[in-house]
Amino acid sequence: MLTLTANDIRLGATASDWQDALTQAGRDLETAGRTSSAYLAGMNAREQQSSTVLGNGIAIPHGTPESREAVLETGIRILQFPDGVTWHDGARVHVLVAIAAQSDEHLDILRHLTRVLDKPGLAEKLAQAGNAGELVALLSKPPVVAKCDGDTLCLGIEATTAQELALAAAARLQRLRCIDADFLTEIITQPPVALGRGFWLVHHTLGAHRPALSLATPKKPGPELQGVFCLAGPGDECHELLERMDNFLAGDGGIDGLGIDALLARLSGEASDAVTANVTLLNTHGLHARPAKQLVQEARRHNASIRVRLREGDGSAVSATSLTRVIGLGARRGQTLVLSATGDEAQQAVTALTRAISEGLGEQVSPLREGAPNPAEAGATDPEPLVDDEPLKAVAASPGLALAPAFVMRQPRLTYLETAADAEAEIQRLNRAIDESDGQLRTLIRQAEGGEAAPILSVHVEMLQDEDLYQATLEAINEGASAEAGWWRAIDTAAKGQEALADRLLAERAADLRDVGRRVLANLCGVAMPTPPDTPYVLVAEDLGPSDVARLDTSRVRGLVTARGGATSHSAILARALGLPAVVGAGEAVLAIAEGAELVVDGERGCLVPNPGSERRERVLRRIDQLESLQAAAYDHRHRPATTRDGHSIEVCANLGNTAHTPDAVERGADGIGLLRTEFIFMAHPEAPDLDTQVREYRHAFDALNGLPLVARTLDVGGDKPLDYWPLPQEDNPFLGLRGIRLSLTRPEILETQVRALLTAAGDRPLRIMFPMVKDLEEFRAAREIVKRVQAEVAAADVQVGVMIEVPSCALLAGTLAPEVDFFSIGTNDLTQYTLAIDRGHGQLSAESDALHPAVLRLIQMTVEAAHAHQRWVGVCGELASDPQAIPVLVGLAVDELSVTSRRVPLVKACIRELTLDEARAQAELALTKASAAEVRDALESF
Repeated sequence: MLTLTANDIRLGATASDWQDALTQAGRDLETAGRTSSAYLAGMNAREQQSSTVLGNGIAIPHGTPESREAVLETGIRILQFPDGVTWHDGARVHVLVAIAAQSDEHLDILRHLTRVLDKPGLAEKLAQAGNAGELVALLSKPPVVAKCDGDTLCLGIEATTAQELALAAAARLQRLRCIDADFLTEIITQPPVALGRGFWLVHHTLGAHRPALSLATPKKPGPELQGVFCLAGPGDECHELLERMDNFLAGDGGIDGLGIDALLARLSGEASDAVTANVTLLNTHGLHARPAKQLVQEARRHNASIRVRLREGDGSAVSATSLTRVIGLGARRGQTLVLSATGDEAQQAVTALTRAISEGLGEQVSPLREGAPNPAEAGATDPEPLVDDEPLKAVAASPGLALAPAFVMRQPRLTYLETAADAEAEIQRLNRAIDESDGQLRTLIRQAEGGEAAPILSVHVEMLQDEDLYQATLEAINEGASAEAGWWRAIDTAAKGQEALADRLLAERAADLRDVGRRVLANLCGVAMPTPPDTPYVLVAEDLGPSDVARLDTSRVRGLVTARGGATSHSAILARALGLPAVVGAGEAVLAIAEGAELVVDGERGCLVPNPGSERRERVLRRIDQLESLQAAAYDHRHRPATTRDGHSIEVCANLGNTAHTPDAVERGADGIGLLRTEFIFMAHPEAPDLDTQVREYRHAFDALNGLPLVARTLDVGGDKPLDYWPLPQEDNPFLGLRGIRLSLTRPEILETQVRALLTAAGDRPLRIMFPMVKDLEEFRAAREIVKRVQAEVAAADVQVGVMIEVPSCALLAGTLAPEVDFFSIGTNDLTQYTLAIDRGHGQLSAESDALHPAVLRLIQMTVEAAHAHQRWVGVCGELASDPQAIPVLVGLAVDELSVTSRRVPLVKACIRELTLDEARAQAELALTKASAAEVRDALESF
């Protein structure tokens, strides 16, 4: 996210006119390396379209969408003109906030600035500011965003008194982390205050972390008890919430039968007779200044009072004729604007605004992608059966070999009536099914404790408790739907809403929603989920979710086969974590395999064979025996060094996602921890963990390592790993946005606390600090400065600082980085994704995301050569490090360390001990001559 800092400010500027001021702003951006010289033309073109003056002495010049190609790096520059500059629209400007943005990051600056425009005397203060810090303070009023939306509504509570409803409303705010236990204690002892018409209010400031307003209504409202408002926060921060409560109480009629949307509309001040419409914003870069101005101009053409709010926002509505208020909504592509109008031309106004927004408000727009097809309603056409004893090529996902009868996990077909007459009975059935599903999920969480699936299943429990889903289902039931139809309608609507945002992370959440939805639906229909046999089997499925993995009995399952997915899909990662042979992306035909048919799964060669003939079957059984003997021998010699037959040693370390697994890694022979994903600590807490919490966690690892080195990757969130307490703006492609070190540098205090904790926990033990997603030397230096600053205060004897090579630019620039870093660690999963331009979660292309592609291997070679030229070591911590075909290639490329899952450590060390360095170099040289990953694998197969 763009932020204002003192380093971005030039004080005391002068200009002959507005064009001179604009030219200076463009040159400042260019001098700072943010833009090329061509960007200034885009800034001029933008002013020709409309003025960029926000008001109160502030202008925000920026380029047109067409000029974004001239943006080299997102950034801002602030110029202060104490004497002022008269802009072309006649406004007097004292501060230019010049923005160079590659996507829609500038929306956050716009939204932030609109919150300071109402400061009394702001223009004069901006002109007179004597230092950069003072100017930043004037422009950086911390926004206090009140919470009052669909999450804060508690409808249909089983309660008969105002005090019971008050506690329910307060409990909801506590669950949303707006208040703490101190607030609840005060509410328990405070009698609600009557507001009239059956509504009541409780309010307190103690224990309020954020201004918030919740409303709880009884299941059976009466004249004396319609609902209780719970208001949290000091009065000066609750003005907006008090206005919204006043809007609500001024509304006509009761609230019995009103759903969440209707109640939010009433809270926002929408009149009961208002003409309303919902319209999806399609603008690529959201509702920035130019389209916002078009909206405001259209609204002003009509004799009507028009308000607009963001359906996904905090629920507050603003005047559609106020440019700063409309910009302040911060609306982004895919979000829904809710329009409401009253007055003589209300209908015409809403119709015209809906059309204007749909057409892009003067910008070219494209429709959102269609929602994914409902997996519960997949076509019934069965694929052609596979040919017996004939190998089927798939994606090698987890090494190993298995032969066992197939268990094909097919989702049961669920049939139910669409309607029901007795709403009360349907609601009782729904509640029982949800409770039953909750119990099932909690049992699976206990069974999966400490594993990859447990945290994802915990999210499923949270989804079951989602009030919006429940209320939407109740509304459908009260309108005559059966519990099944109402529930699935709510699930499907919510999932499609997520999918329509064109965000991969949210699309994955939609898949989770459907997974949860199917579980409840199965319980409603009285249909059991598929149960595996009690004898050994190979699991065949369309794909595997966390709940499927959590149910696996690893003492019986011998291998995994999925129709979808790639080598880095969740199915593949979970299979490797369990140590099971697996192939993925095998196609829909595998779902036609007969139940109980024998199946060969070759996780190294990436193929499967249904019903093998007697000769093939004997060969496979012999290979399985050999592999089992090899695994046993590898485990027996797990503590021996990984030294080739001609005396070249490689360190083999473990990748960990939790410090609790460190003893197991050491027991399996790991030479250290080559990758500790520290984000697990941050994701396990509702707020950023403090210093003491982090020190305790890291010490667990250092104590268990007993002097072995620990490579800790600093916090790597963003992209597909968000944090609830670190909200990020929606990005069209979060994997190319704020993540890794670039995100951490926007909150340096969090990174500094983490570094301090690592150094404190390490003491005199070897610590290697690694920064993720570094693109160049500038980012590394910024992060390293934080380490140096903390090292001056915290003594740690053996510390190295390096970078994770995940971005191709970092590999290409390894020669400039090597003199300053202590080591490189190559994350081949992301490096492959970015090099080949293939999303590793893409349903069709992920199978082609193979890290043995010669382009990836050349980047590894470049990195190693640059590092060794400066006596730096290089590790590989991606999935490639445990690929049996890749290990000789990596050794031949002179990689110094391989870091793999703990289960793979003994086998990787054994594989290295079978090599000679000359053999490894020959395989590496051969791989580099090929044109594709497939050619590399074919060549290595015959080596």
